[in-house]
Amino acid sequence: MTAQSTIDQAEIDRFSAMAAEWWDPKGKFRPLHKFNPVRLQYIKEKVCENFDRDIRDPKALKGLRFLDIGCGGGLLSEPMARMGAEIIGADASETNIEIARLHAEQSGLDIDYRAVTSEALEKEGEKFDVVLNMEVVEHVADVDLFLASCARMVNPGGLMFVATINRTQKAKALAIFMAENVLRWLPKGTHQYEKLVRPDEIKTPLGSEGMEIIDQTGVFYNVFTDSWNMSRDMDVNYMMLARKN
Repeated sequence: MTAQSTIDQAEIDRFSAMAAEWWDPKGKFRPLHKFNPVRLQYIKEKVCENFDRDIRDPKALKGLRFLDIGCGGGLLSEPMARMGAEIIGADASETNIEIARLHAEQSGLDIDYRAVTSEALEKEGEKFDVVLNMEVVEHVADVDLFLASCARMVNPGGLMFVATINRTQKAKALAIFMAENVLRWLPKGTHQYEKLVRPDEIKTPLGSEGMEIIDQTGVFYNVFTDSWNMSRDMDVNYMMLARKN
């Protein structure tokens, strides 16, 4: 019997091929660079609130252990490390991890990058105060297994952030057709509609592992200001926050 896996090799190959561009704000990962400020603000605010930290403290995350799963080139791992967090950045792509390690070294940051899956980390007995699960679930082979393995690594009272794209016709039009074919933000094929994940498909596997959704927000792109902002509309991009009971 074949062991279950969260790996979708085609997705890993796709992102590995673009890995050299992770840190180019005008390259293929431009949308993530644009998206980074709003998700960083959300993460810092909610972590400080949950762990009773002073959000004005430059090292507000000191003493907290983070997992950035599907870390890519480290666009989230590096800011978290700068705020004092102990970070493990994990990605199934060796190429992504090599890029992330090199950039962290050049930036003078101590980040533990590993080419490994969530289920492998779980088997190693790893535990975290915060798991960042950002723009990953739509690229894995088994969403339930992936989310459950991540949830089991969250310490009691700890948090998991999930950001992804909703499986709606609106998202199909804006996040796939417009982004890939009209605005040319992303290479064609970056997202497949059938792999997009609805909010209730996040809640169920997390709930079965003792995690409760405590916050959720939509995120939209304002074409006039060329910036991302939080919104009540979760039909396209959205973020969810769960806490381990």
